[in-house]
Amino acid sequence: MSEMPKHVAVIMDGNGRWAQQRGLPRSSGHQAGVKATRTVVEQCARRGIGMLTVYAFSSENWRRPRKEVSFLMELFLRSLRSEVDNLHQNNIVVRFVGEISSFPANLQQQIAAATEKTAENTGMVLNIAVNYGGRNELVHAFSRIATDLRDGQLQPDQITEELITSYTWLADGIDPDLFIRTGGDQRLSNFLLWHLAYTELVFTSTLWPDFDAEELDMALDNFATRQRRFGQTAEQVAATDDN
Repeated sequence: MSEMPKHVAVIMDGNGRWAQQRGLPRSSGHQAGVKATRTVVEQCARRGIGMLTVYAFSSENWRRPRKEVSFLMELFLRSLRSEVDNLHQNNIVVRFVGEISSFPANLQQQIAAATEKTAENTGMVLNIAVNYGGRNELVHAFSRIATDLRDGQLQPDQITEELITSYTWLADGIDPDLFIRTGGDQRLSNFLLWHLAYTELVFTSTLWPDFDAEELDMALDNFATRQRRFGQTAEQVAATDDN
């Protein structure tokens, strides 16, 4: 049986549908989603999970209606301002992964401030994936590797899985043990493509604003029933566990 995951990754899907079901504007769903995110961050920290990575805004989300994107940027800015002190007081490290330079200057400043304020904390690491795409992450990593090869800082025989990981935006993290996607869709949507190779996947039809501590425990209980073999047979894993 698997232990508590060290790293949980989450696609927080269903805000718009949650609002639509209630006859509310999509913005109300996003606001409700912020509350769900706060709950999950708190609950993961209480359960001793070392790292939580949440998909807050994908590189494809720029294709949404301009009014919705503008609201998301403003909501993101307000949420950072209101939540960072609480995160800091709870010893949580806040990091951001993605193409941050594409955001408005005031949002970039708030991101930098939150990162700096919590950098020395020693509790759970909260990775917030913003303007993030798994393929973009790999293009960025391979471009840097190619530059270092050209400049003689790397040799081709030095390229390993570990080295490629060291060039990604999650370079100093561990691969997720558990991936959760809410909202009913069963796909990765360009999220952490390099890092999810052996991650246990849990999909739930629950919309993100309704995802609470009980739903999190159900996902963790599901994970606990999995036997993670990493290419070995069940008998080999059992023998290792016995030792």
